[in-house]
Amino acid sequence: MKHLHHLPFIALALSVIGTLSAAKSPYQSVLQHSRIRGRQPNVCAMQQIQGTDKKYFTNCKQWYHRKICGKPTVISYECCPGYERIHGERGCPAALPLVNIYKTLGMVSATTTQIYSDRAELKPEIEGPGSFTFFAPSNEAWAALPVEILDSLVSNVNIELLNALHYHMVNKRLSSDDLKHGATFNSMYQDSDLHIHHYPNGIVTVNCARLVKTDQHATNGMVHVIDRVITAITNDIHSFLDTDDDLENLRTAVAMAGMTTMLESEGPYTLFAPTKEAFEKIPRATLTRILSDPVALKDLLNYHILRSIQCSEAIVAGTPMETLQGTMLEVGCNGKDMTLNGKAIITRKDQLGTNGVIHYINELLIPDSAKTVLELAQGSAVTTATQLFIDAGLEPNLSGSEPLTVLAPLNEAFKDVNLAATSETRKLLRNHILKGQHSSKVLYHGQTLDTLGGLQLRVFIYRNNLCIENTCIAAHDKTGRFGTMFIVDKVLTPPMGTVMDVLKEDSRFSTLVGAIQRAGLTELLNQKGSYTVFAPTNDAFRAMPSGEYNRLMGKRNTRQLTNMIKFHMGEEVLVSGGIGSQTWIKPLHGEKLELSVRNSTVFVNKVPVAEADIMATNGVVHVVHSVVQPLRKYSPQAELLCLRPPTRSAPLTAPPLLPSSLPDHLSQKVLESSSSRTMRRPQ
Repeated sequence: MKHLHHLPFIALALSVIGTLSAAKSPYQSVLQHSRIRGRQPNVCAMQQIQGTDKKYFTNCKQWYHRKICGKPTVISYECCPGYERIHGERGCPAALPLVNIYKTLGMVSATTTQIYSDRAELKPEIEGPGSFTFFAPSNEAWAALPVEILDSLVSNVNIELLNALHYHMVNKRLSSDDLKHGATFNSMYQDSDLHIHHYPNGIVTVNCARLVKTDQHATNGMVHVIDRVITAITNDIHSFLDTDDDLENLRTAVAMAGMTTMLESEGPYTLFAPTKEAFEKIPRATLTRILSDPVALKDLLNYHILRSIQCSEAIVAGTPMETLQGTMLEVGCNGKDMTLNGKAIITRKDQLGTNGVIHYINELLIPDSAKTVLELAQGSAVTTATQLFIDAGLEPNLSGSEPLTVLAPLNEAFKDVNLAATSETRKLLRNHILKGQHSSKVLYHGQTLDTLGGLQLRVFIYRNNLCIENTCIAAHDKTGRFGTMFIVDKVLTPPMGTVMDVLKEDSRFSTLVGAIQRAGLTELLNQKGSYTVFAPTNDAFRAMPSGEYNRLMGKRNTRQLTNMIKFHMGEEVLVSGGIGSQTWIKPLHGEKLELSVRNSTVFVNKVPVAEADIMATNGVVHVVHSVVQPLRKYSPQAELLCLRPPTRSAPLTAPPLLPSSLPDHLSQKVLESSSSRTMRRPQ
């Protein structure tokens, strides 16, 4: 009996699971979610965009975000399709009376369609026997028609209006479950096709008109209320290009790229069609270059095409979609505006053809694959580097057809770097340009890359990063027509000699250089290899206790000096970008060096690195202001021993012997405890 109080919750959970498992389509899934949020029998939660009359059944994401197309929504509660309220009763307990289609139109706020059906003498047909599906325009849909179109329909009711209404009808009963994505049905007007799209977000469209009230059952069929009046489709996508002067430039480009046949084929496609205005916005030199390059032109056009039909009414948030060119295009919305990559550049929507839909845009979309490296850099986070390349006279390299790869440091990489316009700066920038067009996905550890400046740069691949010398890639590759841009986190410092050369050239390391020579390690640090050296400065040696320093540097302690220096040398090249929160490296002597990064500072065995990534041809040097010591080993047995209360026979005049591996904080506790028990000298 004590578990019976859980039964209501179990029953609720089972009902929710059962409801969701019974969903047969995305629309039904969203409807069921709205039912659950309604919390009362046959009540659905609806989200309405503030300031508009547009309402949607709610899915989980929209419910929590309370936004559709970037605009806030208000929640309202309405009877789910097919139900109505009864005064004094909870929820919407009563099913709507089942009547014929003509009467159903009046019950679902499609009274204008009902009036026009009467006027066109369609009423007897939709009142009588049969099994029809009527995609009925809402009252608002009729009101939104241009006056001249509406007048022409109404003035010739026996022909045009009747044909228009018949085009909204199918001669069989179709529920929302029958409206599969990509399906077509013959209408009752000359068997002209009606195109159905059933999107993953639960929105269903017919000829890009959204179904706003679905599955309204009638004795002789089904009514679905839609948000616009639809018209018969006779032309394919390319026919739009042939007949619309505003698409003349696009028509020419399509012909030059040999894509005419494709746009006449079955599809389906979504074409974001650039208008004359869009082409005129592009610099003439850029446009001429692309039009004269068949590969770039085809990439440009394919970037405007999706291999699916995307109606504007189906979009409730930004969604990445793959283009024929192979990269993603974010199709979204902002209020009433349809957007591409976050920009409201669509001027006409939902021009439906037999093989797809066209949306007119007033801005040309140029994919990275059709751009020069200089164009890749424009508007990105590497504007400082771009200007330096231009000032150094390297613009022809970045704008030409020579295959190359540019290492472009982020703007913040120059905060502490002052590069004056000198020959040395130009040489450095030429070493930021690699010969050949590379992809970071095919680089491998130990690979060398030739620069325009004549150097060879090494590739280092770590668990958390891919680095070229001291610079590490900070973003995805930007791959252009002939060149690629690697956005990197630092300004490159190419290796300018061996590790020994680096140390000799820097006066901060004179003591270390002398110690290396005394230990006989000069040849090791000059020869080919891969070393990471944590180099103590002169100040680091001065900070040592004098006795310890004298012993270390004494003639009899060459072995100890050698071991100390080798303990500061790792057996591989590890730049700062390859160091994670817990990294270790094997030294030439000793067990390991533990490295970490805190607040952008590298630590080795808890010693901060004062300057990282001085590159050498056989390694890398990191500067430290303290001699690095081995970390004490942690021993649980030692911890237990030191924390155990002393016995009666324990001496009171001396502290206990501490294990060498005891952590510092425990050593201090033991010493304090011992001190409190030690006999004190009289005051």
